[in-house]
This record gives sequence, C-alpha cells and structure tokens, in this order.
Amino acid sequence: MNFIAISVASIVPLAMGFVWYNPKVLGTAWLKSAGVTEESMKGANMGLIFGLSFLFSIMLAFTLQPMVIHQFGLFSMLENQPGMHDNPITNTDFLTMMAKYGTNFRTVKHGILHGVLLGVFFVLPVLGTNALFERKGFKYIFINVGYWTLSFAIMGAILSAWI
Repeated sequence: MNFIAISVASIVPLAMGFVWYNPKVLGTAWLKSAGVTEESMKGANMGLIFGLSFLFSIMLAFTLQPMVIHQFGLFSMLENQPGMHDNPITNTDFLTMMAKYGTNFRTVKHGILHGVLLGVFFVLPVLGTNALFERKGFKYIFINVGYWTLSFAIMGAILSAWI
C-alpha cells in the first residue's frame, strides 16, 4: 500500500466536489434536479459532512488501489507460499515476478481507464438504481455519476502511476 498516494488520491473527491457542485458549474443544475433549495442546504453540520466525506474518500482510495494496480494480485496468488506471511520481500517467487512484471500497466492512462470503468459499471448502476426509486431524473443521475466517474479517473491515475 502506498499511503502517500492514497492520501493524495483521497483529496480528489473533495476538490472535485468544490468545482463540480459549484453553482457556476453544475451546482445549480444539481440542486434543481435533486429537488432541494439553497435554503434547505443551510444549517447542516459541515464539519461532520466534510470529515465523513474525507473518511469515505480514504476508504475509496484504499479500495481503488488494488483495482488499478494489478500487481496486488501477486500477493493473493502467492499467499500460501512459504515465507509470504513472514516477509514477502524475501520470497523468491514474489521477487522474480515483481522484477519481471512489477511496473506493467502502472500508467496514468491505465488508472484513468479503471476509474472510468468503475464509474460506468459500478457507480452508474448503484446511483442510477437509487435515483430511479427516489424518482430523480436522468440529469440528477448523470451529474452525480459524472462527478464520481471523473473523481475515480483522477484517483486511479494518481494511484496507478505513483510508483
């Protein structure tokens, strides 16, 4: 786990939210499509909201890192090999595989690809289903899915390329 990359990637959803949901970008359209007013948004505990949002972003970055970095699969493939639980760095099978394949698919483009795939094939079905049952329109779905897809693409780029 690269905790620095995870920390940097965790900031992305918050920073993206400040831009994406700004009234000059898509904030006004989101308010209208969500059926809320600026007045109803006031009075919330913003410290709690942003604190939990950042915690959730950290959780997402932890989950996203093994998705965009295929080398994490080596640990599970070699899990039952002698020495893997004690110190994987001394396991010769692990070292050989990492020397040969350790940097494959570790690019910005690859991270973006996985982030977009996650947005389209995971976020869209989940948020879309919720929105349909909440009787929200397609504009609401696309604003939120677009935000998460772009956030995951940037997070994936950071996590994949940060070696």
